Amino acid sequence: MAKRLSSKLFVSRLSSYTTNEGLRQMFSPFGDVTEARLVIDRETQRPKGFGFVTYKSVVEAQKALKVMDGRMVNGRLLFVEVAETERHSEEISS
Repeated sequence: MAKRLSSKLFVSRLSSYTTNEGLRQMFSPFGDVTEARLVIDRETQRPKGFGFVTYKSVVEAQKALKVMDGRMVNGRLLFVEVAETERHSEEISS
């Protein structure tokens, strides 16, 4: 299956000290970040260690993916991949 192209990336294994602004700053050298959002645990209100970064263009997202996937940040080895869309996930499961 071919890799999908998207301007939205899924970032995991983030430090628990990472903030939305920190996530934006971490990924902004690669292009215009339109959204940087950590996923927050509803009960503890603390970040779960993963989030999403959206760029204005697919080219910028691909550049960030190539550089940031497997990079050590704050003592953590980051995993970065193209984010799955809800519609795409439904297609896989049906």
